[in-house]
Amino acid sequence: MKETTSYLRKKILVLGLAKSGVTAASILHKLGAFVTVNDMKPLSENPEAQGLLEQGIKVVCGSHPIELLDEGFELIVKNPGIPYRNPLVKGAIERGIPVITEVELAYQVSEAPFVAITGTNGKTTTTTLIFEILKEDGKLPLIAGNIGTVASGVAENATSDETIVIELSSFQLMGIEMFKPEIAVVTNIYDAHLDYHDSKQEYIEAKAAVMKNQIGSDYFIYNANQEETMNMAKNSMAELVPFSTTTKHENGAYIEDNAVYFRKERVVNVSDIRLPGKHNLENILAAVAAVKLKNVKNEAIQHVLSTFQGVTHRTQYVATIEGRMFYNDSKATNILAASMALSSFDNPVVLLAGGLDRGNEFDELKPYLKHVKAVITFGEAAAKIERVAREAGISIVKRVDNVEKAVPAAYEISEAGDCILLSPACASWDQYKSFEVRGDMFMEAVHKLK
Repeated sequence: MKETTSYLRKKILVLGLAKSGVTAASILHKLGAFVTVNDMKPLSENPEAQGLLEQGIKVVCGSHPIELLDEGFELIVKNPGIPYRNPLVKGAIERGIPVITEVELAYQVSEAPFVAITGTNGKTTTTTLIFEILKEDGKLPLIAGNIGTVASGVAENATSDETIVIELSSFQLMGIEMFKPEIAVVTNIYDAHLDYHDSKQEYIEAKAAVMKNQIGSDYFIYNANQEETMNMAKNSMAELVPFSTTTKHENGAYIEDNAVYFRKERVVNVSDIRLPGKHNLENILAAVAAVKLKNVKNEAIQHVLSTFQGVTHRTQYVATIEGRMFYNDSKATNILAASMALSSFDNPVVLLAGGLDRGNEFDELKPYLKHVKAVITFGEAAAKIERVAREAGISIVKRVDNVEKAVPAAYEISEAGDCILLSPACASWDQYKSFEVRGDMFMEAVHKLK
């Protein structure tokens, strides 16, 4: 861990626990700060808070009392999930108290450089690909951030020989001050999280923060097919590295002659890539650009791309049974994500969709249902999806109780050469604790067919 006196004897409030809050509080305590932790969950039901109390850290649980701000805190480290409209956060900002997320803390204690990935879709796939390729080439990568590992915990033990590959959400990026990755990647920008952000512009500005502190010796990798990301690039001080599936950019990554190129160098044949989907080609181009900037050998890229089948629950290949190919895209909790998954396949598709909608209809799915031969629905949104499927001319539309029953139902009406795709276009909470549980149930049902 990098020696820093930035937090020594500072009064700091860690707001919200979960994994990131616990780790941040512990690190700040080690760095000599006077730490207070505040979490909504009562202390009696909060083993994390109890553990911090045993370390000698002050704990306030059960509510977010606005009176805490009278204690003279010099900094607040906020859990990314707590919105800025929270009265305690709002009050801190009004008093001029800086509010950061633990990603900023991670940067300040890390000896290792960062490769940071953000965007609306494709973050996890791109992050995982960069990590796997760097690992294949022996570059000592570490993986952190929104992908599931607390950034400051990883950074605490990182060395200068390693590289932290970090997936970042807009929530995390709103709370940075000095964070500066040597390589920043923005995969794409679509409307998202507008229940958290006041506007799309605020969302875009949060994403753009990933490169706001970069300088000329850093790199900004961006999607050259999108106006929003191209506008970001205009404000970047870093060396610009575009990627595009449709246009040749000789200073970036692109597709030519059915191959992936980086700065005029042929890297890998598209036909050798295992990961399905046109949208995944964008993720691959972004990842290739990042690892080539880290001087990775083409052989490492070729090996990973020829074997990588996808991140769990994200258009993940599961199995082929009697010629039917099963794919788990449970992470598709909205129409946009399901549309991208559907556009990935040329084969006839049996679509498994449903769950908890957000009050929306599903008419935007219609253009992507042209090669869908059947739809199996489940969950609260079943009737809405069935209407759209019938209006799209799909003759086989069937409702079942849940994902587990959807798998054998889809198998019965499919034939060799078909893709059976779970891409719900809905949240999971009406029937499952999370999209991960829903995806696991799907995969278990597929393996039972064997």
